[in-house]
Amino acid sequence: MDFFRRVYDLNGLLIALIPALLWGTLPLVCMKNGGKPAHQVFGMTIGALLFSLFVSFIYPPDFDPKVMMIGFISGLFWTIGQFYQFASMQTIGVSKTMPFSTGTQLAGAALFGVIIFKEWDTSFKLTIGFLALLLIITGVLFTSYEGKARSNRQQNGHLFRGIGYVFLSTLGYLAYLLIIRYFNLNGWSIILSQSVGMIVGSLVFSARTIKEIASKYTFRNITSGLMWGGGNIALLIATKLEGVATSFSMSQIGTVLSTLGGIFLLHEKKTRKQFVLILIGCLLITVGGIFLGMTKR
Repeated sequence: MDFFRRVYDLNGLLIALIPALLWGTLPLVCMKNGGKPAHQVFGMTIGALLFSLFVSFIYPPDFDPKVMMIGFISGLFWTIGQFYQFASMQTIGVSKTMPFSTGTQLAGAALFGVIIFKEWDTSFKLTIGFLALLLIITGVLFTSYEGKARSNRQQNGHLFRGIGYVFLSTLGYLAYLLIIRYFNLNGWSIILSQSVGMIVGSLVFSARTIKEIASKYTFRNITSGLMWGGGNIALLIATKLEGVATSFSMSQIGTVLSTLGGIFLLHEKKTRKQFVLILIGCLLITVGGIFLGMTKR
């Protein structure tokens, strides 16, 4: 019995690593596929819709009008988050965008959880939670280091615009997560209506380039949507097997993959000092994510 229990636990941990692997490499795949943020988001939402249709045959969604509307709205907010994350990646690179984006999302989700949902209701959770936020904020500052090599024009232009995109992206992602949390909905029940909202949102963002949207870049990025859908389902399964704390924490490992991939695979130039600080920042954000997971026990 102990052997089978260990095998069961191992399977749960392996499934919990799938979101980190898929979502961590997803930005790299999108950047390799090319195209503008509108192409990337629209292609990705097509893939997500195809994936949700497939899943719907296995796990029928909830067709209650209220549930469908909430899922649809959350999908619209997800599109905002994803569009501006792509815009930031094209402005300041994957290796800077992803740890910064992950850090602000973790910190924002934690703060809203405390303020709205009163989640840190013990002294232990408060201590661990604020320590986690301190680690995350420090990690974000480390990954944002530019050094003196860049001109003021570059700092005030590319960096300022990229960080602005990250904050807009974070607001979109937080709204996408919080609306589901607020109404306490099962992710399986809204996966189809959510993907419809994602499609509609991507069409809104593509309005200016609607004539260009049927391009090779859009079709290439359908694979990104399939990857996102696979990671989303794996996270739902891992949450049931290992709990929210473990699955949530392990998903943060993907930040390290995307950051290192941006440097080594996309050849984003970094000084030695920037590289070291980015690695330290990723480590701090990951540890902060693990501590946040501890507050959910």
